[in-house]
Parts: sequence; C-alpha cells; structure tokens
Amino acid sequence: MTIIEVLMPISILGSLGAAIYFFTKVMTDYILKKKMIDKGFVNEDTQAIFKQHVVDVDNKYSSLKWGLIIFFAGLSLVILEFIPYSSYSPLPYGLFAVSVSIGFLIYYFIAKRDVK
Repeated sequence: MTIIEVLMPISILGSLGAAIYFFTKVMTDYILKKKMIDKGFVNEDTQAIFKQHVVDVDNKYSSLKWGLIIFFAGLSLVILEFIPYSSYSPLPYGLFAVSVSIGFLIYYFIAKRDVK
C-alpha cells in the first residue's frame, strides 16, 4: 500500500468535513443573527457580536502579505531548479516551507512596525 492510497481518502474526507463544518457554521450564525434582529434584541451591546473583529493593519496590508508569501514561494521553486536533489529528498518541502515562512515573517515585521 502506497502513501497515496492512504492519504487520498483522508484528504478527500477531511476536505468534505471541513466544507460541511464551515457551511454549517455560516448558516447557523446567519440564522441566529436573523432571529435576534426579528425579536428586537439588537442594541449597542449585541452589535458587537455581529461585527467581525478584524485588525485594520491586516486589511491595509492584505495584498502585501499575499504578495510576499507568493513571491517567496515562487523564489523557492526557482532555487530548486538549480539545486540537485534526489526524488526521495525532503529538501524541496523544507525549502518551500522556510521560504514561505520568511515571506510571512517579513510581512509580520512590516505590519508590526506600522502598528507602533
């Protein structure tokens, strides 16, 4: 039995389970909010439940975050073209993970500097 035969059903069922979970969560939140509005329970205190707690910095630098992450992911793939490695080596996965992490860390420090 190969690893693909093991991981394929797990990934399919996991994806299906996650999709069902998020769909159910969105629908139940919507129904709850609608019932609260219909019953007249909406005041300043309960409006805090309706609002998403999103940091302004994240919205301000959202495109920068994804640009840096995708740039460093692509850079790692370009670097892998010039590094010889065997097909069983974990080097590509490690280099890709480290590169994406570096991109996210650069975004984090830029956003953190702006908050101060």
